Amino acid sequence: MQLTKRAAAVDRSPMTLGERIYIPAIAKGLKITLGHIFKKKATVSYPEEKRPFSPVFRGLHVLNRDEQGRENCTACGLCALACPAEAITMEAAERKKGEEHLYREEKYAAKYEINMLRCIFCGNCEEACPKDAIYMSETVMPSNYTRDYFIYKKQDMLITDEQLAKRNATGKG
Repeated sequence: MQLTKRAAAVDRSPMTLGERIYIPAIAKGLKITLGHIFKKKATVSYPEEKRPFSPVFRGLHVLNRDEQGRENCTACGLCALACPAEAITMEAAERKKGEEHLYREEKYAAKYEINMLRCIFCGNCEEACPKDAIYMSETVMPSNYTRDYFIYKKQDMLITDEQLAKRNATGKG
């Protein structure tokens, strides 16, 4: 009984003289090889050339700030709930008197960590954030030999003052 209609009958007739000396097969192989020699290389000479990334590439996480340099994160926890890998942990704290220049709202993330060894770069945290506090940059995750290096703390992910000044000057994020 035949399971599929893709079965083909095998030709068991004896080989001709040309097939026995393999000249046509060798010529066909050389033709393919010569055709590949003159095609454009598929590889990129990495240190000298950088490969362009896709516009939907998701790289390292960045915690965003507003125009005055205050943190956008209000520790609502939606990013941690949306994370399917449970890579995000945070602890909320109340803003103290005199810290209005640091945090936008009364509640802020005192501790914010992402375990990059668990992160699957799905972008759900970015989509779940109502304050646009977290986004995924176009930075490739660097390699390292220690596991502690891959647990990113809040100060590792906060946008720096230089980046904030550059963004405000150019009007881009």
